[in-house]
This record gives sequence, structure tokens and C-alpha cells, in this order.
Amino acid sequence: MPKEYQFPEERIEDFTLLDPEVSYSYADYLRWAFVERVEIIKGKIFKMSAGQLTRHQLISTNLISHIGPHIRNKSCKLFHAPFDVRLPNNPGDDDKKIFTVVQPDVCIVCDNEKLDEKGCVGAPDLIIEILSPSTASRDLKDKFELYREHKVNEYWLVFPNDNIVEIFLLNAEGHYLSAARLCGSDHVQCGMLSAINLTVGDIFE
Repeated sequence: MPKEYQFPEERIEDFTLLDPEVSYSYADYLRWAFVERVEIIKGKIFKMSAGQLTRHQLISTNLISHIGPHIRNKSCKLFHAPFDVRLPNNPGDDDKKIFTVVQPDVCIVCDNEKLDEKGCVGAPDLIIEILSPSTASRDLKDKFELYREHKVNEYWLVFPNDNIVEIFLLNAEGHYLSAARLCGSDHVQCGMLSAINLTVGDIFE
């Protein structure tokens, strides 16, 4: 059994006390007790949505309910936000040397060695982000490049306003290629979930 995690002392509860020009680590992140949810990307703080819209929540629930049975009794594990994913630059980096921690809407981790009591350390095998007005540009640009850089094998972008799912797969050269742009009754037959009986309509029902 993993040792129970003990939160550090001197918790910070006021987001305004942080300097946006400072580069923060995961060790700093663990001391924060804000009402706001935040992520750190390469040391810089980004606020997440204050509260997920109902449609965002419904899509997330649909994804979990349809994907969950597919990976049950397998080595892969399914997680959803809030769930910390730490992306270190080097294997073995401690909390003070990790400058990126994100909370994907949905992710799948197949290497149990990456899991600990605080979340996941290292790239999940699959990440799904549901676009929101306040975070869309970050998901489409910053996180897209971040996940590519850290070799997340499969990245799904879900567009709630258009009822579209676009799936990107990492190629041998380390670049994302759009493997499918799906809508309506299209079946999600791509990457690690190719065998799942899931349509785009199921995601947006």
C-alpha cells in the first residue's frame, strides 16, 4: 500500500498572493488551497473554468460511462477531472523540479507504475479534452503541443458546439496527425479504443 500523502504546511488560500511572473513547481502547487482550480504549464499558472457547464458535465459523464466498461478488468485505468497529471521533463524529477501539472477532462493510464497517491506522473496513453469557451485556445494550442512533447499517444478534442470529435495520434516522428474527425452516427474506431462500440452521437446524447 502506498504511504498516505501528507499535505505540506503553510497552505496558501488566496490566489491573488501569487506572482504571475514567477515560475511555479508542483511542490508549490501542493501548498495551494484556492477556491479556483488551476493548472501549471511550464511553470506558469492558468485558471481553469470556474464551474463546468451542464453540457460539459453531460459529455464527460457519457464518455466515462461508455469507455469505462470497455477497459474494465484490464490493466488500463480511467480517470476524470479533477485528477492531477504531472509531466516531468526528466524521469525521477522530484516535486520541486516538475513545472507542469494539468487536469485533463478524461484520461486513460495503462502503465500502473505511473500512478501514485497524488495522481499520475508521466504521460497518460489517452487524453480527452472537452472544449470550453474559457479554455478552448489552451486545449487547441498549449496543451496540444504539451501533450505532443510529452508523447501522449492519443489526444481527443471534443467540440460541444459542433458535436464533433477529432482524434489525433502520435506518429513515429513524434508529431500529431489527425486520424479522424467524427460526427453524427460515426463510430469511434481509432487508436486504443478501436474496438469499443461507441458513436459520436453517444458522446453528445
